Amino acid sequence: MAEVHAEMVANVWKVLVAEGDTVEEGDTLVILESMKMEIPVLAEDEGVISQLKVAEGDVIQEGDLIAVIE
Repeated sequence: MAEVHAEMVANVWKVLVAEGDTVEEGDTLVILESMKMEIPVLAEDEGVISQLKVAEGDVIQEGDLIAVIE
């Protein structure tokens, strides 16, 4: 199991995966927007998205859980 956490305060600009999706290491899960920059959040492990904790338009804080990959 791998947990994906936010590394900074940002807006969730785009969600590219859904619960149940299979991802490979390096796949983009969501794209965050902070200070007019787009920051891709990548899967650090391969597996299935078991939990997706963000939606487009959410404001997330550093350390917030974005997704769980099992």
